[in-house]
Amino acid sequence: MTPIAIRRWAWIHKWSSLVCTVFMLLLCLTGLPLIFHHEIDHLLGNGIEAPQLPAGMAASTRANVDDVLAAGRALYPGKVMMYMSQEAGDDRIWNLTLGDTPTDINYKSIAVDARTGKVIAEAKTEGTLMTFIFRLHTDLFIGLPGLLFLGFMGLLLLVAIVSGVVLYAPFMRKLEFGTVRRERTPRTKWLDLHNLLGIVTLVWALVVGATGMINTWAELLLKYWQVTEMADMVAPYKNLPVPTVLTSMQKSLDAAQKLEPSMSFGFIAWPGTPFTSPHHYGVFMRGKEALTSRLYKPVLVDAQTAKVTDSRSLPWYLTGLLISQPLHFGDYGGVLMQILWALLDIATIIVLGSGLYLWLKRGARVVAGNDIAAEAAANSGLKPALVRSGDAS
Repeated sequence: MTPIAIRRWAWIHKWSSLVCTVFMLLLCLTGLPLIFHHEIDHLLGNGIEAPQLPAGMAASTRANVDDVLAAGRALYPGKVMMYMSQEAGDDRIWNLTLGDTPTDINYKSIAVDARTGKVIAEAKTEGTLMTFIFRLHTDLFIGLPGLLFLGFMGLLLLVAIVSGVVLYAPFMRKLEFGTVRRERTPRTKWLDLHNLLGIVTLVWALVVGATGMINTWAELLLKYWQVTEMADMVAPYKNLPVPTVLTSMQKSLDAAQKLEPSMSFGFIAWPGTPFTSPHHYGVFMRGKEALTSRLYKPVLVDAQTAKVTDSRSLPWYLTGLLISQPLHFGDYGGVLMQILWALLDIATIIVLGSGLYLWLKRGARVVAGNDIAAEAAANSGLKPALVRSGDAS
């Protein structure tokens, strides 16, 4: 690689890193507890567990869903149903969401035992530690603008990773892989450690950075799906009057299950919510394996007749979005994968922190990018003077 090329790549690496580093540190620090969010919620007493069954009741017993809904609605008789859902791999609890309107953002969440039809508890949806961390991690508490801003920071992270890899090859040409020159200055030792951890966490950082960036597009992708695929699915009902009386939810779920017998229920959207139409229950089925449990298939059921009117696989862009979510948090492969994700997250925090340290120590006149360029040029046999190196050690 020529000196001019090294300087260009060093400039790209320097500025893409500097712009995104503080925000990436924030995301790594908040992402660390989110890897274990289920465990932390339960530890803090915010998790909801299925109670023990009464003596003599079979574990396979399931209450009529209409009775489950009646139990939840009894707590808030003036509110309307919005959604109901079940955790992947656990059908013992129905989580009901109720609001003043089908699009209410100040909703109430109630957990009902799917076996007995009795209310377990009202879930905490705001004010918990993990909710605060999640909002900070996803949108900085400013909604869509925050999502898109963090998505742009994720793009800069990918640019920094790619440019760092390009610079790493000439940088390490005369050094063995993993070398940390402990006999040199503290700054050189941190530079070597920064490069080593950066290359070790390369694949993970690319995966998490890319999936995080994709996740920031979720709201836009859902809106696009709603005005294209969903609009086409409900087009025959466009000019019909909105129903005032809805049919049995149990019959509607039976119809969806008959259509997709090998799948389980993910969540159900009530008429008027963004995931369906004013005329349909949107029953979102999902697979039963670790990864397929994150992939949904919508089944639209007429809310007056309980008959299936349409069902289609999600388009590729929503499938990609759904696959990216468990990969981003590492929460689909059990405890061992969570621990691995946490260790890689900590290593990335060190990479980001050491990069910031290297730039601050270098000072305002000679910046870190030139230092890296000088090291790369020296190790590839080029003259450091051509890249305005300063003190490369």
